[in-house]
Amino acid sequence: MPRDDGRAADQLRKVKITRNYNKFAEGSVLMEMGDTKVICTVTVEDKVPPFLKGENKGWISAEYSMLPRATSVRTIREAARGKIGGRTMEIQRLIGRAMRSIVDLSGLGERTLWLDCDVIQADGGTRTASITGSYVALIDALYSLVEKGDLKKIPVIDYLAAISVGKVNDEILLDLNFQEDSNAQVDMNIVMTGDGRIVEIQGTAEEYPFTKQEMDSLLKIAEKGIQDLVVIQKDVLGPIAEQVGIWSQNNKDETHVKS
Repeated sequence: MPRDDGRAADQLRKVKITRNYNKFAEGSVLMEMGDTKVICTVTVEDKVPPFLKGENKGWISAEYSMLPRATSVRTIREAARGKIGGRTMEIQRLIGRAMRSIVDLSGLGERTLWLDCDVIQADGGTRTASITGSYVALIDALYSLVEKGDLKKIPVIDYLAAISVGKVNDEILLDLNFQEDSNAQVDMNIVMTGDGRIVEIQGTAEEYPFTKQEMDSLLKIAEKGIQDLVVIQKDVLGPIAEQVGIWSQNNKDETHVKS
């Protein structure tokens, strides 16, 4: 059945990734998936958390926030509340875990990469859009270190993207918008590498449990969506895309120039 926006069940919303969106950040993109828009920036900091000092390896950490009018009604800023909400904490930990899964941290030297994901408009899939966009910004930030001579190669082993899937009105759908997500019988977010390995699955059922067969169908449609996103990432990165995946454990010592 056609969806409200005319898409097929296994079709992504319109995706647009605008690189170098913030002129000050080492890496930045405006990530758009349908009406969901997220600004993803990456900052390189020449120090690491205390637990990594002297280990000659780096770290990746993420922060996530949503502007007050990113949604149909105003949301109070978490800074005004005086604390970070549980949902925000969960999402930013997810983003950080996802990025660390495809970066050899020992190849960074003693540096921290800060990923900031700021949702300026939300229509479903903000966490998955944040991951997909942050990956492109991350590659740009690491390539800036290569250009400066701080690294010889980008210490990234594969591509990475994320997508939402769900069961809505008994149909398996890819890339849910807010309306679909609100009415989903099953809602799932999946993070996957370019070669099809799973980084994380977040899934839950509303009212009725789902079967193993339905989960397999959700994973299958998610893999298709993620492969489509990886193609877009490669196209957006242009010649830099060839720098991804040439890293190996065997050359990490010689490719790290200085910390």
